[in-house]
Amino acid sequence: MNILLWGFIGFTLLYEPIIGYWLYQRFKIRVPTNPASRIHYYKIVMLGLWLPTLIILIVVANSELTLEELRVIMPSINTKALGPIATYIVIGVALLCTILLLYYAIGYFISDNVKNKMILMKQKQMKQIAFTELLPVTKKDKVIWNQVAWTAGVTEEIIYRGFLIFAFNILFPEWSIWFVLLCTSIIFGLAHTYQSLSGVIRTTILGFVFGMLAVALNSIIPLILLHALIDYVGKLGDENEKD
Repeated sequence: MNILLWGFIGFTLLYEPIIGYWLYQRFKIRVPTNPASRIHYYKIVMLGLWLPTLIILIVVANSELTLEELRVIMPSINTKALGPIATYIVIGVALLCTILLLYYAIGYFISDNVKNKMILMKQKQMKQIAFTELLPVTKKDKVIWNQVAWTAGVTEEIIYRGFLIFAFNILFPEWSIWFVLLCTSIIFGLAHTYQSLSGVIRTTILGFVFGMLAVALNSIIPLILLHALIDYVGKLGDENEKD
C-alpha cells in the first residue's frame, strides 16, 4: 500500500503542476487561431481528473481501503483533530459562505438588482484573471465547461481532501494534522500553476480551508457540494457568449 501512496503523491506533484502547465501553454498558443482547441483542452482536463479518481475507486474496490477512510461518508462533527475552537470556526465560516452563495445563486434569477450586480462583479473579475483564454466563448464551449466544473467539484475533493490527506496520514503518522493539511493544500495549489502565482496562492489557501472542513466534518461530501456551488455561482454573470 505504501508504494501506491508514494506513487499517487508523485503523480499529484508531477502531472498537474508540470505536465498540466505544459499542456496549458500549448493550448494558449493554439487557441487564438483554432478556437475548437478549447473544447479539446477541456476534455483533456476532465480526463486528467477522472482517471486518478477512477484508479482510487478501483483500489477501494479491490483492497482493504474503504470509502470511510477517504471520508466519503455522511458528515459528523469531529472536534478532536483540530480542537473545538478551530472546528466550529471553520464550520461557521463554511455555513456563512454557503448562505451567501445561495443568496447569489437564487437572487440572480429573481432579482434584477442582484443579477446586474453579479454581471458587474464578473466584468471586474475578468480584468484580473490571467487565464481568460481558458474561459468558454461559445454556447458549446459553455456546455463542456460546465462539465469541467462539475468534474472538478467531485474529483478534486476525492483526490486532494480524500485520498491525499489519507496518504500523508499513513506515510507520516508522526506529523500533526496541521502540517498534513499544509502539505496537501500546497500540492493542491501547485495543481493550478496555469493561474499564475497569485492563483496558486489563492487555491492553496482555499485548499487549506477545505482540508480543515473535511477534517472537522469527517467527510468530503459537504465539500463536494460546496465546491460545485462555488463553481456554479462563479459562472453566473457570463452574458457575452457566441453561438
